[in-house]
This record gives sequence, C-alpha cells and structure tokens, in this order.
Amino acid sequence: MIILGLSGALNHDASAALLVDGETVAAAEEERFVRDKHAKNRMPVESARYCLKEAGIHAREVDVVAFPYAPISLFSRARWHYARRYWYAPDRALDALFNGNRRFRRNRKRVLAAGAEIGINWQRTEFVPVEHHLAHASSAYHLSGFKAKTAIMGVDGKGEYASTFFGYGENGTIHRIKEFYDPDSLSGIYGAITEFLGFEMLDGEYKVMGMAPYGDASRYDFSRLIQMRQSGKSFSVDTRLANTVGLRRYKESGRGFYFSRKLIEWLGPRRSGDFADEPYIHYAACMQALFEEVCLKLMDAHLGEILDDTGLLAFAGGGALNVKLNQRILARTNVKELFVQPASGDSGTSLGAATYVANARGDNVKPMQHAYLGPSFDNKMCEEALKARSEPVHWEKMQDVPLETARLLAAGNPVAWFQGRMEFGPRALGARSILGCPSISGVADRINEQIKFRERWRPFCPSIQDTIAAEIIQTDHPAPFMTITFNVAEDWKARIPEVVHEDGTSRVQIVEQASNPRYYALLGEMDALTGNAVVLNTSLNRRGEAVVCTPEDALNMFFGSDLEFLVLEDWLVTKPLVDADEPS
Repeated sequence: MIILGLSGALNHDASAALLVDGETVAAAEEERFVRDKHAKNRMPVESARYCLKEAGIHAREVDVVAFPYAPISLFSRARWHYARRYWYAPDRALDALFNGNRRFRRNRKRVLAAGAEIGINWQRTEFVPVEHHLAHASSAYHLSGFKAKTAIMGVDGKGEYASTFFGYGENGTIHRIKEFYDPDSLSGIYGAITEFLGFEMLDGEYKVMGMAPYGDASRYDFSRLIQMRQSGKSFSVDTRLANTVGLRRYKESGRGFYFSRKLIEWLGPRRSGDFADEPYIHYAACMQALFEEVCLKLMDAHLGEILDDTGLLAFAGGGALNVKLNQRILARTNVKELFVQPASGDSGTSLGAATYVANARGDNVKPMQHAYLGPSFDNKMCEEALKARSEPVHWEKMQDVPLETARLLAAGNPVAWFQGRMEFGPRALGARSILGCPSISGVADRINEQIKFRERWRPFCPSIQDTIAAEIIQTDHPAPFMTITFNVAEDWKARIPEVVHEDGTSRVQIVEQASNPRYYALLGEMDALTGNAVVLNTSLNRRGEAVVCTPEDALNMFFGSDLEFLVLEDWLVTKPLVDADEPS
C-alpha cells in the first residue's frame, strides 16, 4: 500500500512522508524547499513532490493520503473542556461548542487542493484524517521497533483540542489512557514563557532550554503557573498568567503574546537582546525545572505500571525535543529504553499519520533506523551549482573526503559538510552540518559569532563514533538522533570541552557505520589525528533560516557567512582569498 502523509494542519511545520508497504521511503519538511523556516501558512506541496519523485511513484498511484488532524465529536470531553476553560472569551467558548470542527473543514479543503496540485486523483485516492495526538503517538510507537507493551507519551502545544497524551501500544494497537486539553498544555506554558524570555514560540524553546543551566531554579517559585491535582494525576494552567487568549493577552508594539499583563506585573518586563542575563536566566531555569517535574509526575501517575512491567517508553510531540527532560526520564529506574522520534514536533505528524494508517490497514511498519530521508545530490549536480555562481569561487575534487576533511578540522577550521540524503527533523546528523574540532578552544564561539550569527551562550553538540560512546556518556543506551542529553565522563570533559554544556552534559549523536559510512569514516580519521573520534556538529544554516537542502542553498550559506571551507559531496569549495591547500 502506498500512503502519503501530509502535515500542515496547524499552519506551521508542513511536511510530507511516504510509506510503501510499511517502509518509510522519504520524508521532508516543506521549509527546506521553500526556504521559509517553519513554512507557516503553507501546505507541503514541494515536500510531497520530492517524496513521490524519490520513490519513483506518480501521485495517481497513491492509495491513501493521511492527514494528522481530525474532526472531534461534540460528545467528546475535549470541546466542553475547552469551552469551560475559555469562559472569559465567550466567542472562543461558543465556537468550540457550535462550530468545533471549523478548523478541520478548512484544513481538509487545503489538503484536497494541495493534493490536486501535485496530481492526486481524489476519485481513486482515499483521504483519511488521524487525530493529531494519535499521529504523534504512532510516529514514536510504530517506528520504535519495540515489541513488548510500550508506554506512550505525547507532550505538545495543541492538536485539535488535546495537548498531552498518555497511552500504550500493544500488538500494534495504540490505546488511550488519559488526555489533557487546551488551555491545559505543558508545551503551551513553556512556549508562553519562551515568548516572555524574548524568543519566538515554536523556535525559541531550544534557546530557553540552553539558557536554563546558567540560572538557579531555586531563586523563584514558578509553581503558580501549573496547579497539580488528584495526587499528581491531573493539572491545570493558570490562564490568568499564561496560555491566554483574547483581551487577557499582553500586547507590545501591536503584537499579542500568550501571556498576560499579570505575568509582567509579577516577573517584570519582557526580556530583549541576545544576552543571557539576570533575572531571565533564573526564569529559564525555573520554567525548565517546572516542566520536568510536572511531566515526570504525570508520567509516573499514568504510565508507571506499564514502565514497571516492560520499561519501554515511546515519546513524541514538541515537548519530546526537550532533551533535558529526556535525560531525567531515562534516569528513572523503571525506564529501560526510551525512543524519541527525531521529528517529534508537528513536522513529524505527516509520518505519524502515515504510519498510523499503514498499521491500521495491515502493513508491517518497519522501525526507523535512521533519519536520512530527504533529497540527495550527486557530484555532477553540485558542480553545476558551482559553475552557476557569480561570485569568485574555487573548487577541487577531493581524493579522500574523510581524511582531508579531518585535516581541516584538526587544524582548527570550521567546515560546512554537505553529504548524502538530508535529515528529517530539526537535528543535523551529519548530512547538512557545520563541523568543528571539539578539542580546540574557541571554535564554538567562532561558529556562533561569525557563521551562524546566534547567541554566544548557545551550546553545541557532538557526533561520536559508536566505539567510544559508552566511555563518554557512561551508558550503552542508543542515541542516534540527538534527542537526549547525557552526563559527560570527567576525563572527557577536558578532551572535548567545546561540546560540553554549562551543566556538564552533551546532547550526543552516536554514529554507526551502517547508517552513515562516510561520516563514520570521518570520525575515525579524527580519532587518528586528535585521539578523539568526535566532532562538534551543528546544523548547516544561519540564525532564523531553515537548514539547507540543495547545493545552491549550501553555497548561499557559504557566501553569506565567514565559512572558509565547504565539503560539497566530493568537492572542496573555498573562497579565492583562502589557501585551498590542506593544512599539514
């Protein structure tokens, strides 16, 4: 069966994913093709075209289009909860009761139009809506490879109405245990405080998480934001402070935020600028600590028995990208293995909807072995892109790409690394990356200030060879997708300081030869040159931009920054004023 998953229902993070007989053939975010980060208010037209082209399938051959947004019955508790909690905005409350599937109908029309644009024959192809949180759940559970009964947790901003999901998977079927509904949203409150801290919701949550280790969570009490109920089984958000709508929203320069003026009166003015300063670093620490504590209490309350039994947990939703929370989850004695879907945010729901339908229709969904599901470009295509540039540029064929790149890195140079199929999800995993040598002091600051143009306190992550992973992170738990932080062994902190964060942790990617042979070989050459089979790895993009997709995108990034070396498949690209000879 050919199933095309299309996301974009929530007007951000549009993506497409294609399953053929249960195997994920291709998946990509729309932002990479249209060069608009998060692809707001777009449908996944270009990403869908890519997926079909990659598989050699015509749109008319698609059996099902799966969509991660579904109608919710009036008899569901969700719509009534929403109406009751938004009593202070009667237009919202009444709309939920009397026209509660308005957004679904609008999005369905958009999907049908997008499908027609790419050539879907709606007389032949079936449209199947999947509830948003079931799509998140499926993207984790059905791709985890777990065979035993598996606890499933979904922490997200909001789907149709649900914000947080607890359930389990057994014999391929997902069962609900408990859902929470907007405005009682853990990711929502994190996003609201993200806005207060001066960042963009949906994009700045990573920055808050990176800022938190510089602060002291004991300095302030944030517990008033979230009230725990029923001995840790339930919670509610104080909408007098955050997760607000309508007239309660704080406005600044004509823009409304998801927090109220009461929050400003409590905590002071909204942060501005790029510095990690007081008291905001402490606020970030408080928000992170509160988020972790509430998630863990709810997990224990609703999934504890399952975890005591099998120890398996599949986690998705935007909140699953909170790597500090994931570290604390894995530290639980009853959690033996944690699978976090690498595209846990809404971009991953295209894949989740497709896997949910595939499983329901009897396909055997194959586990996710890697995230290299996007387009690739051969040497000829890269050379054509180079020849088309108007800027002066020098390029030469490399004879041994891993060795020659390792020499550049060991000499202290940041290197843009463009290889193979693009990653699916927000993490650079050695296909569209900027690399550095983590033992050379100052390389992280240089990349932040001169290449990525982002806040200098933002951390960088390491890619490490599987042969030394357990030695560095002191566990043999899998970590292929950079979704969990680990405590770095003391002797390694001094060896790779540029990828160890303020709190002594690293968000590592363990690289295996089978998933990325050339990247694995590069790590081997780094080991031979520096004694560490590790590289600093960050995404190949500048602040505020989508990660590069094509050779043209990589060259735009190259010429728009202080990058001096770009390894574009087999081509070493340099600027004329830079000596292209390899350092000795």
